[in-house]
Amino acid sequence: MRPSPRGRPGLRSKAKQQKQAAAERKRLRDETERRREQKRIDTAEQKAKQELARIRQDAERREAARERDKQRVVSESAKEAQRLAVERMMSLAEESTQQAAARVAGFETLLTRRCLDLSDHRRAVGRNFDVGGPEDMAWSVCEVLAHPIHEAGEREQCRATYAPEQRQLVVEFELPRQTVVPTASGYRYVKARNEIAPQPRKEAEVKAIYGRLVARTALRILDQSFRTTPPQLVDTVVFNGHVSAKDRATGRPIRPCLISVEASRDRLDELELDEAELDSVLCLRSLNAIVSPHPFDLEAVRPVIQFDLSRYKFVDEVDVVAGMDARHDLLTVSPGEFEHLIRRLFEAAGMKAWVTQQSKDEGVDAVAVVEDPLMSFTCVIQAKRYSKVVGLEAAHALAGVMEDKNAGKAILVTTSWFGKASRDFVQRHGRIELIDGRGLKAMLAEHLGLDVLISLPKVPPGWDRHDIT
Repeated sequence: MRPSPRGRPGLRSKAKQQKQAAAERKRLRDETERRREQKRIDTAEQKAKQELARIRQDAERREAARERDKQRVVSESAKEAQRLAVERMMSLAEESTQQAAARVAGFETLLTRRCLDLSDHRRAVGRNFDVGGPEDMAWSVCEVLAHPIHEAGEREQCRATYAPEQRQLVVEFELPRQTVVPTASGYRYVKARNEIAPQPRKEAEVKAIYGRLVARTALRILDQSFRTTPPQLVDTVVFNGHVSAKDRATGRPIRPCLISVEASRDRLDELELDEAELDSVLCLRSLNAIVSPHPFDLEAVRPVIQFDLSRYKFVDEVDVVAGMDARHDLLTVSPGEFEHLIRRLFEAAGMKAWVTQQSKDEGVDAVAVVEDPLMSFTCVIQAKRYSKVVGLEAAHALAGVMEDKNAGKAILVTTSWFGKASRDFVQRHGRIELIDGRGLKAMLAEHLGLDVLISLPKVPPGWDRHDIT
């Protein structure tokens, strides 16, 4: 009888092994497939990550490129804006320079820009005098003179009064302040500070410009005053130029007179005010004007004729004599005032046609005509406001002027005294007369009724104290 398979252990073990081997192979295949699939997934993910990174990098590069373009545009715009700003600043500096130059040029042409045809105003002034008298006439003159003459374009401050018995017009005029003169000669752009810096004008130049402006203003107003008034009504015009300012020592308002001049119509007609080479300062000197030696510093002078602002009337006294009390010290008056005092003295003594010459000292070089029924001759006069002895060189210089003018006589007058050498020279010369301080004091008392002092530091040899006190 054949045995049962269950009873054959070797066959069962082999079948089991085969089954296990098949299962292991299947497991290995599945594991391999799973690993392959996982590898494919990992590869795909890696590629996806790489693609995403590439996309991000591309995006970042594009964004960086756009940012660079934006920054470049901004930088170029900033550079353009800076360039335009610099150009504007440079243009503003140039414009400011031109404005300063134009203002000074306007001062220089103040006389040539004046109105030459005022015939209509002249007729109106005459009618106002006929209808309303001196006050209406003075008012109508001021209406013309108050028209703007400077670049500011504002009406000028002007007062006037008219004395028909003297046929004289007195004008008080407000002069421009020192601030009208540009203190900068030009302007330049400073890139390092990004600002416009002024180029200061020299102080001496500023003062000279202002001095010429004051002189031109006076000449212009004198000219316009005569052109505005009928010749049969006005023979002479007195101009007093004041300026409103603050006293730097006290801070209080002041209004000093910087220039005063009395001119006749005939004398002014002799002037060529349109001449480009006309020196306004020398021109005023030829008119015997009293001009402040330092107008920019507001050094005041006494007016030729005082002007009563409360009543618009003349004061009783005229010229520099009006400002002197009974005991005025001659050594304290200004050179210009001393000049006018001497002029008035010799005019009162009978001399005519006084003409002031250019002089660099503090006295007066002048030529006068002595009119006599039998003969007339020219006299050269020189005045010295000295406190010490007048040297021989003054007499020698006067003799030279006398010969140059072909004068018949010369007078040397001083507030002090002369030495022996001067007196001996004059005696030998024969045509020069010396007038010392005590002689001048006596002449002022005789011809002008003035009792003056001369405060010499010491009594001259041979004098008594009462000779000068």
